[in-house]
Amino acid sequence: MLAGATCLTVATSSVAVAQTANSIAVEGNRRVEAETIRSYFKNGPGGRLGPQEIDEALKALYGTGLFADVHISQPGGRLVVAVVENPVINRVAFEGNKKAKDEQLKVEVQSKPRGTLSRPTVQADVQRIIEIYHRSGRFDVRVVPKIIELPNNRVDLVFEISEGEKTGVKDIRFEGAKAFSRGRLKDVIKSSESNWLSFLQTTDIYDPDRVEADRDLLRRFYLKHGYADVRIVSAVGEYDPAKKGFIITFTIDEGGQYRVGTVDVISNVHAIDPATLRGRLKLSNGSVYNAELVEKSVEAMTIEAAKRGYAFATVRPRGDRNFESKTINLAFVVEEGTRAYIERINIIGNIRTRDYVIRREFDISEGDAYNRALIDRAERRLKNLNYFKSVKITNEPGSAPDRVVININIEEMPTGEFSVAGGFSTADGFMGEVSVADRNLLGRGQYAKASVQFGQRTRGIDLSFVEPYLMGYRMAGGIDLFARQNLASSYVSYNSQTVGTNLRLGFALTEELAFAPRYSIYQQKITLPDALNNCILSSNALVNGGSGVTRTNEGVFNAAQNTDTVVNPGTQGGCYYDGEATLAVRKELANGAVMVSLVGYSLAYSTLDNNKAPTSGLYAELKQDFAGVGGDVNFIRTTAETRTYHEIYPDVVGVLKLQGGHVTGWGSRDLRMLDHFQMGPNLVRGFSPAGLGPRDLTPGTTNDALGGSMFWGASVEAQTPLYFLPKEVGIKLAAFADAGSLFNYRGPTSWNVTGETLTVADSNAVRSSVGMGLIWDSPLGPLRFDLAYPITKESYDRTQIFRFSGGTRF
Repeated sequence: MLAGATCLTVATSSVAVAQTANSIAVEGNRRVEAETIRSYFKNGPGGRLGPQEIDEALKALYGTGLFADVHISQPGGRLVVAVVENPVINRVAFEGNKKAKDEQLKVEVQSKPRGTLSRPTVQADVQRIIEIYHRSGRFDVRVVPKIIELPNNRVDLVFEISEGEKTGVKDIRFEGAKAFSRGRLKDVIKSSESNWLSFLQTTDIYDPDRVEADRDLLRRFYLKHGYADVRIVSAVGEYDPAKKGFIITFTIDEGGQYRVGTVDVISNVHAIDPATLRGRLKLSNGSVYNAELVEKSVEAMTIEAAKRGYAFATVRPRGDRNFESKTINLAFVVEEGTRAYIERINIIGNIRTRDYVIRREFDISEGDAYNRALIDRAERRLKNLNYFKSVKITNEPGSAPDRVVININIEEMPTGEFSVAGGFSTADGFMGEVSVADRNLLGRGQYAKASVQFGQRTRGIDLSFVEPYLMGYRMAGGIDLFARQNLASSYVSYNSQTVGTNLRLGFALTEELAFAPRYSIYQQKITLPDALNNCILSSNALVNGGSGVTRTNEGVFNAAQNTDTVVNPGTQGGCYYDGEATLAVRKELANGAVMVSLVGYSLAYSTLDNNKAPTSGLYAELKQDFAGVGGDVNFIRTTAETRTYHEIYPDVVGVLKLQGGHVTGWGSRDLRMLDHFQMGPNLVRGFSPAGLGPRDLTPGTTNDALGGSMFWGASVEAQTPLYFLPKEVGIKLAAFADAGSLFNYRGPTSWNVTGETLTVADSNAVRSSVGMGLIWDSPLGPLRFDLAYPITKESYDRTQIFRFSGGTRF
């Protein structure tokens, strides 16, 4: 209710058709000219004003919004128009708003300072403000407009806002869902339920647009898993006063699950042989029907036909359901298609993103043959960029029957990120990171990131830049500059520093296969405390004219007892008395800063259904590096890893991981210790970092891990959510068994400077462990807690029963 509002009064007049517009008397006007008011009266037939003309003028005057009241009378046969002008708004203010800023609200409301106060406009402004709060999940908002009268017919307009509490989603229900659990379906949609971590997320806020998008996500999910008859009957959000939140109910008619019967390709274009398109099929007989793979098959065959010179060819999938056997016989029919050309591509809604960033996602442009499959492919690419909140591509007729205009409507989203991260791991201790990144730099579609890390044992600076379309080709090019420092810990005795750069390329060979060549050049340097490197100063060292440093002459070996014990304790002890770094480490130190220059590549294959939380599919990666393109080091390093995911039971996902690697030197240069693989919980959980594999057992030294030139590993893991916790918490329980081995040290075993020799323990015996873990995909970042018990190990291996790692962003 508007404070101080004046009721509108209307007086009609039965004026005789004797008056004209020019003879009207105007009263009460202060800002609006009398002639302007008379202009709303239009003379009727014969140049006179009748009742109809006067009534139309009355409505027109009210419609201007300039007047609070208009009264028309005829005293003494004379037509008089008395008006009460609406006041002028002096200022527009908002009170009580904390979640929405004044600037945001001022842009939305139509009432403006120095404008005329209009009560219908004010009421519309109230609804706009309420809608803003609804979009942020506050459905309990109240807005009351107040008018404060000032001299000279001016007013202050104040919107008093009671924001209320955030209205969250208290429950999500799936009526009719039998094939998939409630938890699995909640993973598919974007909406989530409120919980004790709601202050860190926004998806638990009720949003009708998000619910409608969830409806489509559910439909696509079912179609992807063989439910070709699925219908998402309704998606309803109802406010529950008792729970003070919304209950979202999806009503689903699943139908049955279908498998693929026969798959055939039929060509109605004589020059196209169906056999040439069969290789583009993504489905096979007997597999579960997958609507997504049908779309990809259509797309691949359409592109293949276009490459063969048939740009207008269309591929239409046809499915023949057998309701008894629950199979679908698929036929992909190739037809000539309508001959139409793209006249124009309009881009609407891009404020920051450059036009060419959007256009380059299309494989066609103005003047090319219109092809719906390529349009759909471009739409999918634009959505995957993660630059836009929404992408919608529509068509409209062009200037001729064979011309089509394509309209791309987009809504941009913020792409910059400033983050402060913190974490802790049993390997690196406490860690912190500050980073600034933008995945759509200056609207050019480039990625840039700068970060600084500072931790208990790890510190560094990283700068990265990626151009996704290098030289106009669909090929990413990137450069990284980095400087890192790792400090000594209970796992390694030395500090290491690495400074360098990476140059990398990346492009897709197929939709599942990607190739990424790279070149890296970096400088490595290690440092040691003087106390761990004083055998080089011993008079027994060869470099000092001695006969060579041994356990006996440095006061470690007790010949009388035939044991390695300190014979001369205190200041009388030799260089081993206060501990000495492993010989291989000290030899690296003597080499000084070493330059490594290498070229390499990665070949990755992925059929995962979800990159973040996969439940099915395969990921395989092969990496090779060739060092010796300049620099001081020569080696060839090969690693391979494969992971396969399979849903064993509903919500129970099994993971099988296999990995292996080999490194060898070449030419006249030996393999350094730092070039070997260092393995621990990344190979077999239950072992400390650098805790398994070849190790120096020379008495009196730090017994550092030497690393191995070969490794293999296998891991089996089952993951399931904790059913007694809300799904949105994101905690999973994992049970695992690991096995693997690291062996074949190929580095130096003696040093002609001190005359020392290395006592190497090296075995290819299998190390294995079993354990349990908690995986938390928290809003602050991924966290993992593992308890692992080694089953088989060597006596010199170092174990670590509990391991925690994770990071946060806030």
